[in-house]
Amino acid sequence: MAGARRIVIQYAPRKQFMPLHQRQTRWAVMVAHRRAGKTVACINDLIRRAALCPYEHGRYAYVAPFLSQAKEVAWEYLKRYALPLTADKNESELWVELITGARIRIHGADNPDRLRGAYLDGVVLDEYADMRPSVWGEVIRPMLTDRQGWSTFIGTPKGRNAFHKVWEGAQGSPEWMPLMLRASETGILPAGELEAAAKDMTPEQYAQEFECSFDAAILGAYFGKEIAEAERAGRIRDVPYDPHVPVYSVWDLGKGVNMAVWLFQIVGPEIHVIDFHEGAHSDGIPQVVRELNDRPYPIKTDWVPHDARATEIGTGRTRIETMVALRRNPELVPDLGVEDGINAARLTMARCYFDRNKCAAGLEALRQYRAEFDEKTAAFKDHPRKDWTNHAADAFRYLCTAWREIAQPVVKRIEPMRGIENITGAELMKLSLKPKGSRY
Repeated sequence: MAGARRIVIQYAPRKQFMPLHQRQTRWAVMVAHRRAGKTVACINDLIRRAALCPYEHGRYAYVAPFLSQAKEVAWEYLKRYALPLTADKNESELWVELITGARIRIHGADNPDRLRGAYLDGVVLDEYADMRPSVWGEVIRPMLTDRQGWSTFIGTPKGRNAFHKVWEGAQGSPEWMPLMLRASETGILPAGELEAAAKDMTPEQYAQEFECSFDAAILGAYFGKEIAEAERAGRIRDVPYDPHVPVYSVWDLGKGVNMAVWLFQIVGPEIHVIDFHEGAHSDGIPQVVRELNDRPYPIKTDWVPHDARATEIGTGRTRIETMVALRRNPELVPDLGVEDGINAARLTMARCYFDRNKCAAGLEALRQYRAEFDEKTAAFKDHPRKDWTNHAADAFRYLCTAWREIAQPVVKRIEPMRGIENITGAELMKLSLKPKGSRY
């Protein structure tokens, strides 16, 4: 083309990533070991494809589990490698606009509403194993429909979760380019360094981080063993609603995607977890109540945490008052600390039967719920990592204390009988009064 000029980007792709750069498929999934350079490769893939976008005003995105993480990991790479093509950039909104008019923006999956409403020509989902699975199906996938955009899922395994499902689904499909990069096969990291890492890490850690094993246990997971046992025992299956047994709901009260609700029934010694719901957009209690009212089972009691007694500034009501006004029947869950609640959940899990389809999103959160890891001490802290899994896990902890309140019989205290000489005058007067309406 007349007047065209050649612009060189300072990126020399490693041979291991050439299948990614040369792919012709719309979808790609890459499972790569730590320190392989996958983020650099994908940022440059974004830049190249954005520069060659056949449409006006191309829109591309890099998404990490957290916005702070995305900024730390990818923003500097994007500015550096896109510099020869950059026409403008915005440090606060984290986007770079190329001389072609295409724009690449950094996002965090922790705020999916920030993504909504636009279209995308291409997107990279980095560390997809750490994201809320609904971000793809409910937010990003619809954004690719207008212009038939593409996506690349990348990351390191975290058990057999949503990322594993993407990997499995890509096998043998002509629409997908799957790429597995194990440290023992790529030659990117020195053999001596891998040997040293293997000595310093547990076998499970090494298998997950460097050999891309989906079968290694999720490090620090609170309920990994319990959910694996539930799967082996066939307790994750179709669990039909029994109309002859009361249904209870248990809530973690937040807003939007931070609102989580489990629905369950107690059948003898078993807890049948029949459904799960999480809010969307800016949903509050009224929106979730409408959603629950549309489901085919009446709910006897709504169990809520103790912070439901706090007054909301916007309404001047407590959350309990809001629920009562909506004709709900809220009850407070016994107030246990997080650690005691986790222990109660571990013990209770053996009683639970989960509906595999209706509870899929909640189960994924329970699988991923794990302790915070301290990079400085190389040890897990004694509290959960703060991420998208917290709300479903908190609601489940509440379930595992609420069911005991429901199941245990109410025992009325019977006062011992006393002789007539020990009865007070007031009690004697009360006994002497005829009941209202009595003829005797």
